[in-house]
Amino acid sequence: MKVIIEADGGSRGNPGPAGYGAVVWDAAHGRVLAERREFLGVTTNNVAEYRGLIAGLEAAAELGATEVDARMDSKLVVEQLSGRWKIKHAAMIPLAERARQLIAGFDRVSFTWIPRAENSHADRLANEAMDDGDLVSEVRTALADSPDDDENPSRAKGSAAVGVGAAGSDPTEHSAAEPGTGFGRAESGAVGGAQVGAAEGGPAGTAAPGEVTTAAAESDSSGATAETHGGADRPAQAAPGWTGAVGRPTRLLLLRHGQTELSVLRRYSGRGNPPLTALGREQAARAAKMLAGKGEIAAIVSSPLGRARETAEAAGQALGIPVRIMDGLIETDFGDWEGLTFLEARERDPELHSRWLGDPSLPAPGGESFDQVRERIESVRRDLVARYPGANVLVVSHVTPIKTLLQLALGVGPSLLYRLHLDLAALSIAEFFPDGGSSVRLVNDTSYL
Repeated sequence: MKVIIEADGGSRGNPGPAGYGAVVWDAAHGRVLAERREFLGVTTNNVAEYRGLIAGLEAAAELGATEVDARMDSKLVVEQLSGRWKIKHAAMIPLAERARQLIAGFDRVSFTWIPRAENSHADRLANEAMDDGDLVSEVRTALADSPDDDENPSRAKGSAAVGVGAAGSDPTEHSAAEPGTGFGRAESGAVGGAQVGAAEGGPAGTAAPGEVTTAAAESDSSGATAETHGGADRPAQAAPGWTGAVGRPTRLLLLRHGQTELSVLRRYSGRGNPPLTALGREQAARAAKMLAGKGEIAAIVSSPLGRARETAEAAGQALGIPVRIMDGLIETDFGDWEGLTFLEARERDPELHSRWLGDPSLPAPGGESFDQVRERIESVRRDLVARYPGANVLVVSHVTPIKTLLQLALGVGPSLLYRLHLDLAALSIAEFFPDGGSSVRLVNDTSYL
């Protein structure tokens, strides 16, 4: 499939508040297939332009494109990635390398310079992203002025120490996370984006990426992909540098809720609100104990659904941190399939169900699509990174939102939704860096249960 990418980036001040926009069109340039935009904080025009192209290439890859015509009004990016101009600025080198990694995944990619007037769609998205910067600034100002220490991440318990220690020099080396050690400080410097213990994590339980899963958590863990350590004052170590991500990341500790009756029966559990079972409450308590033992968590956010809130509140009590509800973390709306088993849904709508399993743009009858879930989860991610820069944040949610955050961190397509298995009350860790880099540190850890 051939697509057209139009990308742009801008900075109001150069350097100044910056953002990017990217739009993916069909080959005829008649239909928009995907849009991306993001506020980047303070950086330069060229960094924002590269980030726009990278976002467009990632979106094209997720759509399954094999051929890409990339069009930009940035002469610098077009000439550098076409190989005609050398890359001299240090900030451009890791961005160009990330773009080349994505380019290698397509059969053919061409670059074309276009006048700014012909790039108006991407330009509009970039300006909308920069406009978002005012809201980000207001949030940070409000947090800084907040008299309530529990609501202020700059003064919240553990906010001075963030992250997991760096991995060894071998990027394939994985080590188990020790429940008794702290999350520590997230290391500045480059961090690999493909560092994941088991991207396909064992049997999926069902082909659907929603909450039709095993009744109880497995006793084993996929293991951490980096050694953990305590001690906020420990000197920072250089992290693996094969992707070039820089800065101190916002680390999201992704905790799935505990068991409910619907998970015991392996039924689609979306917007329904079943409470935790006795085992589910025990799982939540064990997860809370593990998290309290590690400490150094600045904030807790949760889906509004009861099963996630119960799990989050257990952690909140153990850590002494209030739980903030984020509506965007709610599970997928499975519509008419809510409460059905996988087989019952397939028997009810055989053709639709079969197509739904391979098409993230297709919603369940009366429900929402996984593409729609991704849009709101991207918004949640942007909010968390802006509100809690460089902090550890516990995110208590459901299968699809957690898988989507891992998908965003890995920069991979929607196949991850169908292939990755997440146990009840399992912990995964994703990091999002201020320069746009990301990594996955841990997937499906259940060693504390």
